[in-house]
Amino acid sequence: MNEVTVSPKFQIVIPRNLREAMDIQPGARIQVLRYADRIELIPLKKPQHFRGFLKGIDTSVDRESDRV
Repeated sequence: MNEVTVSPKFQIVIPRNLREAMDIQPGARIQVLRYADRIELIPLKKPQHFRGFLKGIDTSVDRESDRV
């Protein structure tokens, strides 16, 4: 369990083990969400990061006759 302290400027430091595990670098963009009674931080990835992630997917899907 990691614990952080909120600074007087409402800033926090993401613990090193989490930064390294999530590959968060300086300047990275992170989405902040309120979910019920907690705050979630979600690292945003650039579109280039997802290039080729569907490589090898099976595209031979039976289609309905009215969908060509």
